[in-house]
Amino acid sequence: MEQISVFDMFKVGIGPSSSHTMGPWKACLRMLESLGERVGQVTEVKVHLFGSLAKTGKGHGTGRAIMLGLAGENPAEISADKAEKIVLQVRETKQLVLGGKLQLDFDPQHHILYHFDRQLPFHSNAMEFEVFLKDGGLLREVYYSIGGGFVVKEDETQQEQSIQLTYPVSSAADLLRFCKETGMSISDVVMANEKCWKSERDVKEGLIGIWNVMQECIYRGCHKTGKLPGGLDVHRRAYDLDELLIKGAHYDNLQEWKQQIAKGENTFRRTLNWVACFALAVNEENASFGRVVTAPTNGAAGVIPAVLMYYNIFCRNEGDDDIVRFLLTASEVGSIFKKGATISAAMGGCQAEIGVASAMAAAALCERFGGTPKQSLMAAEIAMEHHLGLTCDPIGGLVQVPCIERNTMGAMKAITACNIALYSDPGVAKISLDDVVTTMWETAQDMSTKYKETSEAGLASRIPVNLPEC
Repeated sequence: MEQISVFDMFKVGIGPSSSHTMGPWKACLRMLESLGERVGQVTEVKVHLFGSLAKTGKGHGTGRAIMLGLAGENPAEISADKAEKIVLQVRETKQLVLGGKLQLDFDPQHHILYHFDRQLPFHSNAMEFEVFLKDGGLLREVYYSIGGGFVVKEDETQQEQSIQLTYPVSSAADLLRFCKETGMSISDVVMANEKCWKSERDVKEGLIGIWNVMQECIYRGCHKTGKLPGGLDVHRRAYDLDELLIKGAHYDNLQEWKQQIAKGENTFRRTLNWVACFALAVNEENASFGRVVTAPTNGAAGVIPAVLMYYNIFCRNEGDDDIVRFLLTASEVGSIFKKGATISAAMGGCQAEIGVASAMAAAALCERFGGTPKQSLMAAEIAMEHHLGLTCDPIGGLVQVPCIERNTMGAMKAITACNIALYSDPGVAKISLDDVVTTMWETAQDMSTKYKETSEAGLASRIPVNLPEC
């Protein structure tokens, strides 16, 4: 059984795409690991992109990710400013410091090759490395970016299972059974599993760190103006909405800003506007290569922060334990979708990204409001049920239109799904979460490849754009 930690589902990185940016970046780092001491013997590196990675790679910043990955940089630690400097330097000098050790001729125009008419069999997001060595040797490796920043090497069936989880969960039915047998909540079960990897203290500190990155991302996004990069001239709207809602209130930092928001009149319309603002802010940051948390993907990174900020400001706020439990519950629902279906838009359309994020947020919010495990999973089912069939057709391959607005919709649906589940008897539900996971995967398989992150149809076909790699 695949073992997925909460820290696999929530990863800090640079935008705009977990599958097209973070995945290729991590594949580069894995290739460097394979090289080991042979890095100094390299004479040339070529990177071949196939399927969706080729068709929408330029808009998704895949080339940037490859340059940074080959340079040996860590996506969880590098600043957006440093990343930009490295990319500009490679483009200007046509040279790259491979693994931070060997200066190598590297022209992105000639060493990153986009094969628009080829797709490898296992997954649409495929990339192949050709590494030429001084002794005439050739290292050839193929990797697949399978969504959410997860990467697998060709012929790699599963990760080595090094530990035995206390409560091994592969489905929602497994999770409910463990909750019933132990009397524990979903977040309790997940924490018990996380303690197989880390101490409870480390888990809590790590998740509060994740939440801090989410909050900072929202705050930055609400305080930046201008247009997003890439050529579509998309105007940032979170700043305008924040200005309208905050009404000139004075603050100097994130915490003071949150306090000012909480002081305002708590009307239905105002609250909904703030939820939209939070989601817009995150995904505008994501689209501009900012630091975000994959939740479970970059394209859907705004849903969970928006719903958690909504809970943190407008609902109950019982401190760090609330935040930790919210993220634990959300991650388990995301892992169930990953194990039973996919969280990759290139494989499943946007239902696999925004839909999954909405289901994760709905379940987590429901538990925080006192929902039972059955009600929480019912909330997840309701949220996904109303995203089934959602296609992925980003204009110009950019994670902007319709992606940014879709995060606001996913957040709203999560809150609605939670409320419906809380006031429903889960015993009368006609559809289980496992049913909807299976249905999502069947829908994904039936969906035309034109609607799976290829920008070949749908909204993407309405505005033909010839974009430079951004």
